[in-house]
Amino acid sequence: MSTSPDAPARSLRDLAEALGLELPTADVEITGLNTIDEAGPGDLTFLANDRYAVKLKESRAGAALVYMDFDGDVPMPLLRSTHPRVAFAELLDLFHPRPSYEGGVHPTAIIPESCTVGEGASIGAYAVLGENVHVGAGTRLHPHAVLYDNVRVGEHCEIHSHVSLREGVIVGDRAIIQNGTMIGADGFGFEPDAKGHLRKVPQIGTVIIGDDVELQALAAVDRSAMGATLIGDGTKIDNFAQIAHGCVIGKHTVICGQVGLAGSTTVGNHVMLGGQTGSAGHVVIGDGVQAAAKSGIMVDVPPGAKVGGVPAMPVKDALRSLLYVQQLPDVVRRLKSLERWRKESEPEDEAEAS
Repeated sequence: MSTSPDAPARSLRDLAEALGLELPTADVEITGLNTIDEAGPGDLTFLANDRYAVKLKESRAGAALVYMDFDGDVPMPLLRSTHPRVAFAELLDLFHPRPSYEGGVHPTAIIPESCTVGEGASIGAYAVLGENVHVGAGTRLHPHAVLYDNVRVGEHCEIHSHVSLREGVIVGDRAIIQNGTMIGADGFGFEPDAKGHLRKVPQIGTVIIGDDVELQALAAVDRSAMGATLIGDGTKIDNFAQIAHGCVIGKHTVICGQVGLAGSTTVGNHVMLGGQTGSAGHVVIGDGVQAAAKSGIMVDVPPGAKVGGVPAMPVKDALRSLLYVQQLPDVVRRLKSLERWRKESEPEDEAEAS
């Protein structure tokens, strides 16, 4: 992992000061960041798990970022942080700053006169804006982004190629929406009529996305039937997640890949939903809940709970249930053995009874 050409080499002490960390006992020049295995003398690496401490001792890295109470005997100077992963992310920003773009509109972009584009915004090739769209200052629309009528996008957002923002969608400041994500498509609303034919229920609501939200590639957030589907500030939604109509998701929540939330699910603040977790409609998942991968949430989950399994239950119970399931083949073998013994002993028992 080489450094960005825009990021000059920095001394280890300069990096400590930039991150607000205590100064290291020795100073070296750092030219880039790299993994424990691949780092060289000019690289800074990091350790956040004792499992890799042995590798750090053998690493050729010029310096390492470690947790505060790390006491391993290693051959390089150390930076210490209470949150080494966060500190390493800040270092990545220093050495690999995001590309900067000059504001402007590509000549192939389609922008009606009713639209407003903020200062320093960038509209890429073949991007299409509907009527009355607002794009905030410093926001970048990559090629082939499509914004329907009356969409509002805040300042300093990044909307990647092939993103679609449907009519009336509102996106806050500093949002990042990755390639192919669809926001504001119709919610899945159908009702059978007297003949059993499915009648589409018009979805006349919208989607409102807060500040500092990131949606990864190919996620989908449906518009509500009425009102708004809401995504709170700082929430992160992974690839292929499905947020159905009328869901309300709180702030700084993490929704992992292939999670599916049925209509009108309410998710609190600082929640973590593991990959492929699914919810029934109209359930409430409280603040701080952690759901293991593939959890099936059928009923409300109280704040702070840790759940897993299908249906979701306290994690300890889910692990115990899994253990029992793993023991089932042996239980079945023992049961069959008992049945054979019973059948073999039945004639003898009948003879004794006569």
